[in-house]
Amino acid sequence: MYIPKYYRVTDVDEIREFIQMNSFGTLVTTKQGKPIATHLPLQLMKEGDTYYLTGHMAYGNPQWGTFETCEDVLVMFQGPHAYISSSWYEQENVPTWNYQAVHVYGTASVLNEEELKQDLAMLLQKYEKHRKHPVLWDKLSPQLLEKELKGIVGFKIQVREIQAANKLSQNRNEKDYQNIVNKLYEEEDLHSQQMAEVMEKKLK
Repeated sequence: MYIPKYYRVTDVDEIREFIQMNSFGTLVTTKQGKPIATHLPLQLMKEGDTYYLTGHMAYGNPQWGTFETCEDVLVMFQGPHAYISSSWYEQENVPTWNYQAVHVYGTASVLNEEELKQDLAMLLQKYEKHRKHPVLWDKLSPQLLEKELKGIVGFKIQVREIQAANKLSQNRNEKDYQNIVNKLYEEEDLHSQQMAEVMEKKLK
């Protein structure tokens, strides 16, 4: 990913938090030179000094069959993004687009059944624990779990490289920056308002 120096993110904790908050990623591999992509929820794990992404996909999805032949897979995570009008600047300039994105490169392999069960249990815990009637792994019937497990394949990606970009108008002066935040809050679309929140936090 091309990242100008203004926008490059290297803080590991910041990147890790971003992935956890924007964990619905896009997994890209290739088969005979053609890219294949799947959109799915992923979890970031750490074992010792090594990071892993874990997830699962449908058994019928041919992508998992490419793991053995792909030296590297790519996972993309995206946060808020918004159009930035140059009418919000003090001086004449061109419009642009603000965004947050992380690209993760690594090697993928298939999980065994026990590893898959553990990963699914953690996934349910993450998204269900705060609900009034949480659907947790130990509350589901063995018959249902046995049936559903046959229809999916779990995988993990050993992370080799991470590239992260926060394009948040860091190259603008303080007055322009604050005006961009104010104008984004006035926009009606959710992405613009989310971008305003992200940029405002950077001011603190």
